[in-house]
Amino acid sequence: MERDTNFILGIYDDEDVLKDAVTKVRDSGVKIHEVYTPYPVHGLEDVLGYRRSRLPIAAFLFGMLGTCLALTMQLLMMAVDWPMIIGGKDHAPIPDFIPVTFELTVLLASFGMVGVFMISSNLKPWGQPRIFDLRSTDDKHVMAIDIANNASIEEAKIKEVLQSSGASEVNNKSFE
Repeated sequence: MERDTNFILGIYDDEDVLKDAVTKVRDSGVKIHEVYTPYPVHGLEDVLGYRRSRLPIAAFLFGMLGTCLALTMQLLMMAVDWPMIIGGKDHAPIPDFIPVTFELTVLLASFGMVGVFMISSNLKPWGQPRIFDLRSTDDKHVMAIDIANNASIEEAKIKEVLQSSGASEVNNKSFE
C-alpha cells in the first residue's frame, strides 16, 4: 500500500506564489501529490481541483441512525418493557422523547464524522505520519510531487517546472 516513497518537493514562501505555481504545475502535466501549508490558504482546494467533501453525507446518515436508535429505544422502553398505562390507555409520550432523540442524534453524527474522517484521512493511532518538511508547520508552503505518478515526465523537467513557478527551493525526499 505504501508505494509512494520518492518525492520532489517545491518549497514556497508566499501563498499567492503557491496558488499560481499550482496552476502552472498542473498545466504542465505534472500530477501534484499534496500541498502542505502552515495555515489554511483560501482557494487552494479549488486550484488543486479537489471535489466537495462527502463528510456531510456521512454526518446525515449517522444522525439519522442516532434518531432511529433513540426513538426505537424509548418506544421499546415506554411501550414494551415498562408500559405506561395512563387513563386506561397505553401511552408513548413522543414529545417527551425529543431531548433524548436530539442528543443521541448529535452524539452519533459527531462520532460518526470523526470516525469517517480518520478512516478517509488514513489517521490511525499506530501510523507513522509523513513529514515532508518541518518548515511546513512554521512558515513555508510545500508542494509534494510523487515521482512514481509522474513516470512519463523526467525528474529534471519536474524540477525545472517547480523552479520556474517560483519555488525558493526544490528538494528530493524519500521515505522508508
